[in-house]
Amino acid sequence: MTAKSGDPVSPPAEASTPSKSTQRTTSIYRAHLPIQEMVDWADGKTCRPVYPLEIQVVAPSLQLPESQHLLRTTQHTLDDLNEFAAHHLRLKLTNDTNGSPPRTGNDGVDTLDSTPEHAADIALTVHVRPEEGLVAPRSELQPHTTQLDVFYPPSQIPSPSTSNPPLSIFIAQELQRLYGEEKATIAHILSGETAGLDSASPELTESISRRLRRSMKYAETYHLSFSLFTPGSAPSSWDIEAAIQEYLAPLLDAFAPISNFTIDTQVQLYATFSPMTPAPIYDEAEAAWTLKKEDLSAFINAAEWPLNPSIGSGPTLNFILYVPDPSQSPMIVKENRASSWIVPQWGGVFLLNPSLAKGQTSNPAYLEQDSLQSAFKTFSHQLLTLLGTPSTPLLPSPPSADPHPQSLPSIPIPANVASSVSITLSHLSATCSHLREGRFNAALASARVAENEAERSFFEKTMVGQVYFPDEHKVAVYLPLLGPIGVPLVVGLIKEVKRLVAAWKARRV
Repeated sequence: MTAKSGDPVSPPAEASTPSKSTQRTTSIYRAHLPIQEMVDWADGKTCRPVYPLEIQVVAPSLQLPESQHLLRTTQHTLDDLNEFAAHHLRLKLTNDTNGSPPRTGNDGVDTLDSTPEHAADIALTVHVRPEEGLVAPRSELQPHTTQLDVFYPPSQIPSPSTSNPPLSIFIAQELQRLYGEEKATIAHILSGETAGLDSASPELTESISRRLRRSMKYAETYHLSFSLFTPGSAPSSWDIEAAIQEYLAPLLDAFAPISNFTIDTQVQLYATFSPMTPAPIYDEAEAAWTLKKEDLSAFINAAEWPLNPSIGSGPTLNFILYVPDPSQSPMIVKENRASSWIVPQWGGVFLLNPSLAKGQTSNPAYLEQDSLQSAFKTFSHQLLTLLGTPSTPLLPSPPSADPHPQSLPSIPIPANVASSVSITLSHLSATCSHLREGRFNAALASARVAENEAERSFFEKTMVGQVYFPDEHKVAVYLPLLGPIGVPLVVGLIKEVKRLVAAWKARRV
């Protein structure tokens, strides 16, 4: 509509009063963060971690009422023995040797949930089998598997009229023994002590504390560096790829849900000891060259050996295979005759003493896979120790969000940080839910996302590197400028005070 003469004309849009946000050109943008929720996670108030382990029981030789009674009595015994509520074992029954669940009945016995997205991870499968000639039950843990075979005398088939069958007691005690170290480790991590566990001996408690002190902090990616060092010109090559594939790859595959691993290798010839390292001493009783235990910390010549530093965002674990010169072989540690040791939170060392033919005065030029077997089995054990792994699987504790930005008002909080915090809290909640249901693989996946987002928020460059200036830093910067400016002002003030005092005295006279 066209405005008539004399009608008030509205000002154009561009002439409008600037908004409040456009006037605050020097303000620091701070996105909203759920501080209280972050504090509650950090203080452990939101989620109390629990670790219910699903144990599958397979008893094909028993009738269904007998196997159900065995399961009930074993579960009751386990519950009576359990002294740490956060870690408990849940028995599930299946009579199929292939592990498929039976149909759910109304007998009160827990059965396996066949829905994949809701099924808990199976921590262990217990096969209960009769065996002729036995006087008492016995167990056998299958190597490199999660299967425990329990053999019992046919005369000890649990009767439904028996309230506490010997077979149930035996199975419960074996499971308690098998998961005792894991339970004590979780208790130590969550509460800082294992005093509440009657089954935790002082030796076990000290072992757990020592293992945690030697282990690395959790990281999403670890870099493994394998180095071959020798003081001479041989060996100059090794079958490293085959050795890693044969002895290390299965272990790394098992850790794939927890962390990623990268591997690099190197060969260094003429790698001499550090001048500060005491030379090996020949022990006639041992018929070997020996290193003292207190000198092992200086064995690695960090100044001259080209050891790989940390690569990328993850820590580096160094594994050194040292082949001594034949004139100083075999080489062992004097106190315990060991040929390997761990450097806490750094890596491990293995002394490889090749078998030399009579009259042979030099090391072989090439180390085959078989000759590397003992070294890489030791490296596998050292890797488990450095990762803080007990003898049974243990799920790392989920990370927690850091509430510190609220106490630093001069730090900006961009929108992407608020988004990362929201994602972190969401996946922490999912981790807690998965843990309660025993879905450890899903819990690990959620915990890794939470860890990544929390790290991304904590190291956001716009929060830390560019705008944040502590008050102490500001004083240190501006104080040198106040001297040249303040001295003339102070001197002028003194002169003016003297003039006023002299004028006042003159008036009185």
